[in-house]
Amino acid sequence: MTYPTPGTSVEALKDLNFEVQKDEFLSIVGPSGCGKTTLLRVIAGLLPVTSGTVDFFENEDGALDLRPLVFQENSLFPWMTVLENAAFGLEMKKTGRAERESRARDLLARFGLAGRENSYPHQLSRGMKQRVAIVRAFLTNSLVTLMDEPFAALDYQSRLRAQQELVDFWQQDRKAVLFVTHDVEEAIVLSDRVVVLSPSPGTVVAEYEIPFPRPRRLLLECSEDVLDLKLRIFASLKLTREAARAECSR
Repeated sequence: MTYPTPGTSVEALKDLNFEVQKDEFLSIVGPSGCGKTTLLRVIAGLLPVTSGTVDFFENEDGALDLRPLVFQENSLFPWMTVLENAAFGLEMKKTGRAERESRARDLLARFGLAGRENSYPHQLSRGMKQRVAIVRAFLTNSLVTLMDEPFAALDYQSRLRAQQELVDFWQQDRKAVLFVTHDVEEAIVLSDRVVVLSPSPGTVVAEYEIPFPRPRRLLLECSEDVLDLKLRIFASLKLTREAARAECSR
């Protein structure tokens, strides 16, 4: 992916190749400016690639395949209620009103938002807004859900809760998730596999399978194996060992 600029061009992604399995939770980490967000926008169909292809598993029912992208900042429609926002993807797929509202209510309740269906985004906390955005993404029943640092703006406790809610639902739904984060610990907590991108232009420089059983939060606090994996990922990010240890002890 190359961006044209006056008198020159900027390569955002180059020779980037990897696969995501149908039921895999895959995280992408990399330094700022390495093309992580560009990659998600390309996969979502929001940006055309300069060369190469993005190939998808066949949609078995032949229905419209949306590729929902959950952004870091609030992306809800302010004129819609929580219920309307959550059901929007289903509406785009021409699902009947009664069915889409029923499914949206059920999933909102599972994400701790029962009783807020008629609220508007300005009446919600930041964490609640992100949970509604995640519900909307999952309700589209797409082949892959794309997430661009969706928890980065949340406080620590809200972030932990949102991470757990996301993993709990994904383990039941088992659709592919492609999750961008700057936080190596978050990637280890959530993912089956972590892909590391190089500085711009972004390309895959390392991949790590996450071998630890879920749930992982307490494991991260006491396991030497987890510390070793963190250090190896930080090494792939070109951090010095001292800087990596400092990050691990945050």
